[in-house]
Amino acid sequence: MKVLIADKFPENHIQTLRDAGFEIIYEPKAGENDIPNVVKDAEFIVVRSTNVNAAAINAGSNLKIVIRAGSGYNNIDVAAATAKGVSVSNTPGKNSIAVAELAMGLIISLDRKIPDNVKDFSNGVWNKAKYSKAEGLFGKTLGIIGVGNIGKEIAKRAQAFGMKVIGYDVFKTEGIGIEYIDDVEKLISMADVITLHVPANPQTKGMFNDKLFGLMKQGAMLINTSRADVIDEDALIKAVKEKGIVAGVDVFKGEPEGKDGSVSSKLQNIEGIYVTHHIGASTEQAQDAVAEETVKIIVDYKNTGNVLHCVNKK
Repeated sequence: MKVLIADKFPENHIQTLRDAGFEIIYEPKAGENDIPNVVKDAEFIVVRSTNVNAAAINAGSNLKIVIRAGSGYNNIDVAAATAKGVSVSNTPGKNSIAVAELAMGLIISLDRKIPDNVKDFSNGVWNKAKYSKAEGLFGKTLGIIGVGNIGKEIAKRAQAFGMKVIGYDVFKTEGIGIEYIDDVEKLISMADVITLHVPANPQTKGMFNDKLFGLMKQGAMLINTSRADVIDEDALIKAVKEKGIVAGVDVFKGEPEGKDGSVSSKLQNIEGIYVTHHIGASTEQAQDAVAEETVKIIVDYKNTGNVLHCVNKK
């Protein structure tokens, strides 16, 4: 059986697949438009952030499963896969700690303006008076919208900082020290810091708009390590400029598909907005866990015919 890996993947886990009898087609620099040309008769496609479109799925003459080595799967055309009888799978929960760590890093960075400190010092500017005015996180209220695997990990870390944690989710997990708020608008009005952990779908697209920004406290903080489409970027910019909102985002519209090169975004050079390079899941610990689960999905299918974590069960 053949496995096309169209993204960066740990070599030791590639070797595990080879040892299990799989033929590996390793194309870590393949882009969305390259996959149709290299998938051929592979039974599996494995990607992280690379898009798998309908053309790629239809080009796979023997394709059985498309695996998103990560928690989301909005970069895969699930409808096209389902129409062709191809399963789509992911690795939920395996990068939760990594994303939670970045979210907390963004919260701390915004509160203490760490990037601005470093930038000024590098430019020969000493501005201790400006940077000595952080409010601190202790006693602040963190509102988590989407209390799934990542949200729970953020809650643990926020609680360690002495923050009060409130959450909004359809499904509630008790015993984790979170006060659930059934009205998302009420949560937004209560929180000093809001962090978003919702999937990309028609219901969440543009959900954080002028109305919701209007409910935030003056000078409150917004963190988005989920999906770019969740935030109306024009509304964000307006809230930053008019309401003193500060934001840390790991995702943005128009994100380059490649791993290096130039980048352009309306969020650039706006004081009060920090943007990282979509690195939430990019720790060695997380990628090792994700790769291990990906291997498990492939091997289990070979041995049993079952598709672990299938998101489009037919």
